[in-house]
Amino acid sequence: MQVGIFAKTFPEMGAEQSLRAVADAGYEVAQFNLACLGLPSMPDALDENIAAQVGQAAKRIGVGIAAVSATYNMIHPDVAVRKKGMQRLEVIMQRCAAMGTSMVSLCTGTRDAEDQWRWHPDNASESAWFDLRKEMDSAVVLADRYDVVLGVEPELANVVSDAQSARRLLDEVGSARIKIIVDPANLFERADRDERRKIIEQAVDLLAQEIAMAHAKDRDTQGGFVAAGKGVVEFDHFLTRLKRANFNGPLVTHGLDASDAAAVGSFLRKTLSKVEQS
Repeated sequence: MQVGIFAKTFPEMGAEQSLRAVADAGYEVAQFNLACLGLPSMPDALDENIAAQVGQAAKRIGVGIAAVSATYNMIHPDVAVRKKGMQRLEVIMQRCAAMGTSMVSLCTGTRDAEDQWRWHPDNASESAWFDLRKEMDSAVVLADRYDVVLGVEPELANVVSDAQSARRLLDEVGSARIKIIVDPANLFERADRDERRKIIEQAVDLLAQEIAMAHAKDRDTQGGFVAAGKGVVEFDHFLTRLKRANFNGPLVTHGLDASDAAAVGSFLRKTLSKVEQS
């Protein structure tokens, strides 16, 4: 596994500067966000020369681009908002090769019209699932066109809220273009140790062959997000389950301050080393 971090964790702006900060903090790979270039995360247009700066800087510095964030609300109640999101998704897909990656990360969305990361009771409706399927089918067509992988992450607040709904999506769409990003802290809010371990084990086992990336953030005892290693997630257990599933991709941390980046990277590398030697 390669230990990485969200590039936008750091305040530095520009491809060279942000990826240098990633490397200086001890990380091998980054999940890039166009906000690091001073652009919207989902721009209406992206010049190929600007995109190429990311790929070129990554090569010079020796940091891999594991994915580019391309999240919009895929089941927004306003169809026009979804249409604009799909257009912007294509803009990013067109430039993935120039940026040195073949994966975009998605947000499967919520019926909440204001916040794509906030739960809405209608997320559990069949109409929400129908809209997600339509949106995902269109995204797969674009992924085929640009030779890109779609990273879907189960999130409690989104329509793909757990491992079971992620498995359903994989089985129904039936495209190798859809892969899974698994973050243990997104699989529960508050749960005791036995329940946490069971949820994580079931998720990894259910999605094993399609996991393309793991995320690493944590939860405190009250259910809030904290940096990896500062909460209740047992990362040795999580990484052991990934190892048993033959996962060998990027392990990317986020949800932390830049001042904590070096320490979190050290924690993840040490934990990963123990797991790999066991």
